[in-house]
Amino acid sequence: MKIAIVILNWNGKKLLQKFLPSVIAHSSEADIYVADNASTDDSILFIKNTYPSISIIENSINGGYAKGYNDALAKIDADIYCLLNSDIEVTPEWITPIKKVFMEQANVAAVQPKILDYKKKTHFEYAGAAGGFIDQLGYPYCRGRIFNTLEKDLGQYNDTIAIQWASGACLFIRREVFEEVGKLDEDFFAHQEEIDLCWRIQNFGYKILYVGSSIVYHVGGATLNSIHPKKTFLNFRNTLFLLVKNVSGIRFIGLIFIRLFLDGLAAIKFLVEGRFSHILAILKAHFSFYRHFAQMLNKRKRIPKNKQTNTLKSIVFQYFVLKNKKYSDL
Repeated sequence: MKIAIVILNWNGKKLLQKFLPSVIAHSSEADIYVADNASTDDSILFIKNTYPSISIIENSINGGYAKGYNDALAKIDADIYCLLNSDIEVTPEWITPIKKVFMEQANVAAVQPKILDYKKKTHFEYAGAAGGFIDQLGYPYCRGRIFNTLEKDLGQYNDTIAIQWASGACLFIRREVFEEVGKLDEDFFAHQEEIDLCWRIQNFGYKILYVGSSIVYHVGGATLNSIHPKKTFLNFRNTLFLLVKNVSGIRFIGLIFIRLFLDGLAAIKFLVEGRFSHILAILKAHFSFYRHFAQMLNKRKRIPKNKQTNTLKSIVFQYFVLKNKKYSDL
């Protein structure tokens, strides 16, 4: 089984300097690639001079996470791709249990390891934690992380279980499935494109697993932090894309109207907080969604439905009304 670790880079020389050594030290089972999204710093020169054994793929433009990976992976010969953020520190034997799962379970298409916080290694990290789920309104949440509440790692998620989505911060996926389901949706640009990919994977009948015996540490927010209006724009718009493309039956229509209403409430919250740029970001997200609506409907027609079941009605209600802050409380 041939594994390729692919690190997407954009002006990230400092991150590569800091985190490439751990990847090289603990990934002897895999080939390592850096896919560069038309960086203007000297990232490429640094890799060539310091790590000549690492293969470099130079994308012609910065097409974001989705296009950047799609373009790069098309040039890589491997059975399993590992899409790895440039701000992740890996640990000894992190690949071994994941490789074992792929070898023993042919219907498993994607796998995520345990993702802990590099800055606070005793706790889970926001982007993925111990595996992702989606409620019936399309809100993503994780074991170990619900909204901004991060749990301490006490071994409570050392298991291997089926999940609904795996974090794009560290995502292992079979090449043949990646191609079969249509790769990453480049209209997303960045944020939640891995959730869309994972939703499609399950709609096609494959499984996604979380493997808690594999551990990585993620900085998070190194490219675009959580208070940036562009991140607000991408998250609000891409959630609407998700619902149109992947929810089964005509139920998606009602969900769209509910989410538009809830987005309005979020805008009021930003107004109270004086975060006016985020209100504008939500408005831009909605107008972008309207422009892309017909395109998303067309993509929807090519995706099988009724495979994935979202059992939790509302993580928002659970968290903000019932005050259930941990996955075990749900």
